[in-house]
Amino acid sequence: MSKPRSLSLAAYRALSWGVPKPTGHNTPPRPAGELLWIHVANAQRLRAVNDFCKRLQQSRPGLSILLTVPPDADLIRWADCDMELVPLPDEQTGAARGFLEHWQPDMGLWVGGGLMPNVITRAAERGIPMVLLEGENDVRVAFVGKWLPDINRYTFDCFRAIHVTSEDAARQIRRLGVPASKVALFPPLSISPTLHPWPEDELIETNHAFAGRPVWLAAWVDAKEFISVLSAHRQAMRMLPRLALILHVADMSEAAPLRKRLETMDLRCANWEDGDMIEDMTQVILASDPEALGLWYRVSPVTFMGSTLEPGIGGHDPIAAAALGSALIHGPDVSGHKALYDALDGVGAAREIRTATELGDTVVELLAPDLAANMALAGWQLVTESAPQVDTLIDMVQEHLDQHGAEHEGT
Repeated sequence: MSKPRSLSLAAYRALSWGVPKPTGHNTPPRPAGELLWIHVANAQRLRAVNDFCKRLQQSRPGLSILLTVPPDADLIRWADCDMELVPLPDEQTGAARGFLEHWQPDMGLWVGGGLMPNVITRAAERGIPMVLLEGENDVRVAFVGKWLPDINRYTFDCFRAIHVTSEDAARQIRRLGVPASKVALFPPLSISPTLHPWPEDELIETNHAFAGRPVWLAAWVDAKEFISVLSAHRQAMRMLPRLALILHVADMSEAAPLRKRLETMDLRCANWEDGDMIEDMTQVILASDPEALGLWYRVSPVTFMGSTLEPGIGGHDPIAAAALGSALIHGPDVSGHKALYDALDGVGAAREIRTATELGDTVVELLAPDLAANMALAGWQLVTESAPQVDTLIDMVQEHLDQHGAEHEGT
């Protein structure tokens, strides 16, 4: 259903009229069939949106998704996605009209702030159902229109539903004059772990091989971290003499030379990929296959997420480890997945350390059964709590798409 124009909107469009500027990006052709347009305002939210897109397309085969980012986005920073990204055109009336005429989306989701009145109001006028997720009172009005009184309210009112993550955001949006019935609290999109089952017999056999010994895992360990991890293991063995370390290297080519180094350090080693057996006196189990982490996360109550202790790498995704029941330890450099590590730290599912000594002390502390179990539970709850809400959102999107398709067929 289209929206009536306001005088402020008419003035805003006249003042922000302009010839669309070349973007420097080639515009892909519109895919055939049903198209959902999702705009992501913040690079930190891209991975969660990407995960949502995968789940939605599994539920609705044949659906194409257009992901857009702000006009001035540096696409190098928006790399955490396996879908093509298209920058929105500048906040100009002609550019907004051209964007919608080219893509003709069947529905739009806007994630976050930075609302652009021209493209949002034109979408509403074309009868495109629009929903705002993680809404903020943040409208990106062109400079010429900043004095117009009700552009913000009119922009928000173009959405059929507005989801916010805090009551404060809800109050700010309602104060603009937006009907309260449109605004609802809803948790932010989060990443849902994709967990592959592991053969039960192998899991039982591996646990049996450790025969009740304390075990910890160091996953995705970079070559620069080898000495720190091994020093921490030696330190921890002073308190837990039967302690076993599963050492998973980030670079598979490092496995063979690392085994020689372990032998020179008088650490008894078994190479999992070579088929070595885990024996009662084995102190380090060397692994390099990323797929095998599905086994090791299940076996180890405590996991150090490597590639985080030395600067410059940014860490690896901790979501599978948390979902599979491991208490997490990490270093200070988690820039590649900062929001997720911050969330895990915040609920007590992860600990940050900065030195090998701190790592050894923390391993010993967390191997106390109750503590590791409580941390693991907190992590599992964090990464799985949003699943019902995501299902609700997928149902809502499908309902709007079905309704829009029925309206389109009837015209």
